Amino acid sequence: MSGTGPRPLRIGILGAARITERSLIAPARAGGHRLVAVAARERSRAEAFAAAHGVERTLGSYRELLDDPEVDVVYNPLANGLHGPWNLAALTAGKHVLTEKPSASNAREAEEVREAAATSGSVFMEAFHYLFHPVTRRLHELLASGELGELRHVEALVAIPAPEDTDPRWSLPLAGGALMDLGCYGLHALRMLAPWAGGAPRPGSARAGERAGAPGVDEWLDAELEFPGGATGTARCHMAYDRLEMSIRVIGSRGEATAPNFVLPQLDDRVVVRTPEGERTEHLGTRSSYTYQLEAFAARVREGSALALDADDAVTTMRLIDACYEAAGLAPRPRLALGG
Repeated sequence: MSGTGPRPLRIGILGAARITERSLIAPARAGGHRLVAVAARERSRAEAFAAAHGVERTLGSYRELLDDPEVDVVYNPLANGLHGPWNLAALTAGKHVLTEKPSASNAREAEEVREAAATSGSVFMEAFHYLFHPVTRRLHELLASGELGELRHVEALVAIPAPEDTDPRWSLPLAGGALMDLGCYGLHALRMLAPWAGGAPRPGSARAGERAGAPGVDEWLDAELEFPGGATGTARCHMAYDRLEMSIRVIGSRGEATAPNFVLPQLDDRVVVRTPEGERTEHLGTRSSYTYQLEAFAARVREGSALALDADDAVTTMRLIDACYEAAGLAPRPRLALGG
């Protein structure tokens, strides 16, 4: 019976981040993939993580994981500033890479990651998992069908209550900030509307508020964008909000559609459609967006299937992030050099 099913991915995990349980562990189990190894800064953390999640073994360092011949896919959920350096290292080692967003600290580093991916021939994907869920697919269908008319305006808000003050998302050297952690979803979602807006959006204006005690780190940022076809967009993010909200509203000349939680649609799978014919609520399913994502990534690795989220897409997103920071009077995030 062996060999009758698709070949499992052999995955190595950098770090023991909390997000990994929902973003990778559960989808990997659902897809029959192997969790070959995990490495963390502290071996004890890696051992506890492996024991809790059924990872086959622990390794003493990230570099040891990249050198492991049994690992063919590296998952990178490290702090933002460590995405670029370890994505580069993994690609140079010939591994396929699934990285948490954003793919790098700034556009120049993202371009280097793209060059490394092209040189290695490996599959590289930035984990904008929301894109694979039927909620987002439905928003695109509503525009493509003409039911909403011509795109006029889109507004996205991605906000969470504040993490602890010691959280790396508040660290400028680690490429922290609300736009990096949250706003990137809104910007990416607006970018994905380009087929119905005459092209990709450009930043018009932006404003931001710095985190107290963390100069240069945005606690919140609001960006106004313009599409070539005349539509406008607003991408807001807040990392010290009074609640979790991850909504998007697409407004056309004939109607509008709202997804109350487009980032984590498994928590709220509604799309509310309003047109002159009335209002209706569609439910698109609570299967995890991370599961859809890993399936798409695996299909690319195994079969060469098309994948919207490649290294080119990651560079384009990072350029837009940098431009929004500059428009808000903040510098793009600095890159972090690996020691040793």
